[in-house]
Amino acid sequence: MSSIGRWLKPRFQDLAMRQMNDYRPATVALAEGDVLEIGFGTALNLRFYTRAVKSLTGVDPLEGLPAKVQERIARAPFPVEHHALRADGYLPFDAGRFDCAVCTWTLCSIPEPERALLELRRVLRPGGKLFFVEHGRSADSGVARWQDRLNPLWVRLTDGCNMNRPVAEVVRRGGFEVTRLEPFRGRGPRILAEMFRGEAQPGA
Repeated sequence: MSSIGRWLKPRFQDLAMRQMNDYRPATVALAEGDVLEIGFGTALNLRFYTRAVKSLTGVDPLEGLPAKVQERIARAPFPVEHHALRADGYLPFDAGRFDCAVCTWTLCSIPEPERALLELRRVLRPGGKLFFVEHGRSADSGVARWQDRLNPLWVRLTDGCNMNRPVAEVVRRGGFEVTRLEPFRGRGPRILAEMFRGEAQPGA
């Protein structure tokens, strides 16, 4: 990526993902203890965490965070570490390091989401939880067909975002048991607004 692209990407991402802020609290506020957030992005989730969080470790391939993102991190009422790396590679954390994990609109764009989830499972303590909210494949077959038709173009336009990944199935293939799943309709075109909020635990 060019230097201009590296400068533009986090700023454009921040503008686009702020449109999801209304949907964040119902997922992010459930986190507690030592938290791992994959898809940390521009730190938009930080203000929705509660006092139950002791520390947060954010993983995201974005580098060169803008000043306003660094300010969000500095204002957090708990220690925050940011690691510029992909979630579907090796995570440099001990097994059982985290009490819970948070994932918001991230599984759609990770090249190998199941691999990322398997690694996430490794670093969660026994009984740890994954809280997620994602967009994905519609249960309506007509909408899903349009998602399949348009997805190849969408992936190219959005630097890897997929509109048709089956969220619950991806989480299960990553070694988790989905204990709660709440489909809901977000704003915008239905092919992009099929949302899934849920909770999962490492499977047996």
